Amino acid sequence: MTTPSAPGVFDLLPEGDLPQNGSEAWRSTHLWQHVESEIRQVTKAYGFHEIRTPVFERTELFQRAVGETTDIVSKEMYTFLDKGNRSISLRPEGTASAMRAFIEGQLQQAAPIHKIYYIAPMFRYERAQAGRYRQHHQFGAEAIGSGSPEQDVEMIDMLYTLYHRLGLKNLNLTINSIGDKESRAAFRAELLNYLSQYRADLSAESQVRLEVNPLRILDSKDPKDQTIVAGAPSILNFLNDECRDHFESVQKLLKGLNIPFQINTSLVRGLDYYNKTVFEIVAGVLGAQNSIAGGGRYDTLIKTLGGPDLPATGFGSGIERIIQTMLKQEIPLPQSPKPAVFLIALGQEAKHASFALLHQLRQKGIVSTMDFSDRKMNKIMQYANHVQATYVAVIGDNELKTGIIELKEMASGEKQSIPLAEVVEILGKKHV
Repeated sequence: MTTPSAPGVFDLLPEGDLPQNGSEAWRSTHLWQHVESEIRQVTKAYGFHEIRTPVFERTELFQRAVGETTDIVSKEMYTFLDKGNRSISLRPEGTASAMRAFIEGQLQQAAPIHKIYYIAPMFRYERAQAGRYRQHHQFGAEAIGSGSPEQDVEMIDMLYTLYHRLGLKNLNLTINSIGDKESRAAFRAELLNYLSQYRADLSAESQVRLEVNPLRILDSKDPKDQTIVAGAPSILNFLNDECRDHFESVQKLLKGLNIPFQINTSLVRGLDYYNKTVFEIVAGVLGAQNSIAGGGRYDTLIKTLGGPDLPATGFGSGIERIIQTMLKQEIPLPQSPKPAVFLIALGQEAKHASFALLHQLRQKGIVSTMDFSDRKMNKIMQYANHVQATYVAVIGDNELKTGIIELKEMASGEKQSIPLAEVVEILGKKHV
């Protein structure tokens, strides 16, 4: 008996090897490759360049960047001591690692603006459930060096462009501004005064947050907390002129791009480094775990980590949830590549000749395969059907002698006799 995989993780498998009931279709490597290909095309159009960082970092990085009172750091990180007795954590989110790489590489010396993206696994010790995995994957992007509202909206626009290319529908964008440090300090005092009246009625988790990070109560999913929060003061009333103008510009720019949005003053995001614009995109078809993207501005993070004082903004979008949304919305999906021709060799000499032909076909970019075993013909044909080959060609002593093979189209059963020496050219013209 094999050892099962750890809870909260999963394998991605070739499309034809997944269970046939359809519930695991989102684990198809072909679908993932399709989404990743679209991501790379969209980021290229928007001038973003890929960055790759290690899957683990010093724990201190996430404590400083994300915040020690956040759920991620206090509850969800995979943290351990390495052989040098150093505290190491698996990457729970991508921004901190990207900023650490930016600082170490002194990238600010190369150009005033940097646009980077990543497609990478993240790790959080959460209760394993539908739509939430202990190893999950994110498409994330960060723009460093610009504090303009246009930069905020470009990030949202890039996401919507990607989702449009993938066919996603009925998405809801929610935005808010959480101001700057001074705005939040004034708001925090007023919010604390309001929530303290309901201390006994708050959930146990929010009672703890009331002492360490009351803004996080705004983001609570507990129904009791949500009822209380509904009457809380709005942070928008505490924004200074700069933050207010910035947020109004974001709204105007979104309207100019015809991107619909709603303002939600309870949206604060779960990480400590945000300021000014924050946003979230949800897909209702996913149920409780319906957020497919979230992000915002973090103008002080790089300086906090010991780097230059540069503004930045970014987002993370869960690839699992993107794909699951595509499937639930029954979006037409691209077909995985099928062999143009399946070669069946009869005899050792024919096998050598077929293997050489297989090489020639592949050098011309023609997807092709053959069965290297000596199984019976009916078994080989079953396999040719399984891989959905367009054509099948049997090559034996007679075909080698005459130089003519029979190309059979599997769908129609039609047969065509063609010179063996012209197989590559003829299949190339058929655009298979």
